[in-house]
Amino acid sequence: MTSLNPYFLRNGLPVDHICPYKVFLGIRKEIPVRGGSRMKMRSLVLAFLIFAGAPGSAAKAAGEDYPTRQIRLIVPFPAGAGPDQVARMLGQHLQDTWGQNVVIENRTGALGSIGAQEVARSAPDGYTLLMGTNTTQAANVAMLKNLPYDPIKDFTPIIRTVTTAMVLVVRPDFPAKDLSQFMDYARAHPNMTAGYGSGASQISIAQLQTRGRMSVVAASYRGVPQAITDVMGGIIDLAFADFSLAIPQMQGGTLRGIGVTSPGPNELTPGLPPLAEAMPGFEATIWYGLLAPAGTPTAIVEKIHAESVRFLSMPTTRAKLERVAVTVSTMPPSEFGAFIASEITRWTADARAAGIEPK
Repeated sequence: MTSLNPYFLRNGLPVDHICPYKVFLGIRKEIPVRGGSRMKMRSLVLAFLIFAGAPGSAAKAAGEDYPTRQIRLIVPFPAGAGPDQVARMLGQHLQDTWGQNVVIENRTGALGSIGAQEVARSAPDGYTLLMGTNTTQAANVAMLKNLPYDPIKDFTPIIRTVTTAMVLVVRPDFPAKDLSQFMDYARAHPNMTAGYGSGASQISIAQLQTRGRMSVVAASYRGVPQAITDVMGGIIDLAFADFSLAIPQMQGGTLRGIGVTSPGPNELTPGLPPLAEAMPGFEATIWYGLLAPAGTPTAIVEKIHAESVRFLSMPTTRAKLERVAVTVSTMPPSEFGAFIASEITRWTADARAAGIEPK
């Protein structure tokens, strides 16, 4: 030992007569230790080593024990909206698996930024989660001038869960019956009213004007469900609704679909063309994902991610999600984080191209 560590010997003192914790810390000044204190100093070194390794051990233990109490899953959009439906399915599974309550809380308003802000400001302990979307984590950067959170710095990505698209919907007695007729009618009837309740729906309305060369008056709602309610009631002319909201209403005859925002035809909406057929370049792909406050321990993030993947991989889960018109499309934490960064760039470009300025 002394031959491998020559600095342990100074002025002829044996190794065990040099202050151990000073040696451990790399301090070259030696302090001779009285023989009677030798055991005390060895105990001190041992305690220091245990203490030094404690943070990693504590974090690992926290992941193994998690959860030990109720989890809040914040959905920044109204009950019944697409993110809400996915959150409730996933939350129920986590509750059943872990034996702890998972409470879904809808914190709506300001294009989802109110709910996202609440999660960003919460303790990074895994007990407050966010069902974020392309609106809260990407489009809002371009839509809101004073966004009260940073979509990258204030969150820890856990998993992208699903992707979907939207349908341009009108009431059943709307004069235009298909996409071609809609284009003709819209250009002949300026200032149609359109409701939006998310960043994606607002940008889609703006694309009607820029790519479709039509005049539309946009109206803001707390969420997409409220907008389509007013379409059905004849208060506004049209709206863009997530598949999960639009398809049941179309099947029930309370709304008519004109086209979809996906770049090509979608198997979930047979017979509906992509809006890009009449308006080249028109696209708005929607995604939802689970996030936690920045600084959440890796062990907890990995545990939530692993259980979410297990749930989303089940055939019964995929069948349920197809019934609410979303497609499982998972991403692990690191990939999801990089994806969010790229989405901020894409949605910002789309907003600028559509002539939308932050408000």
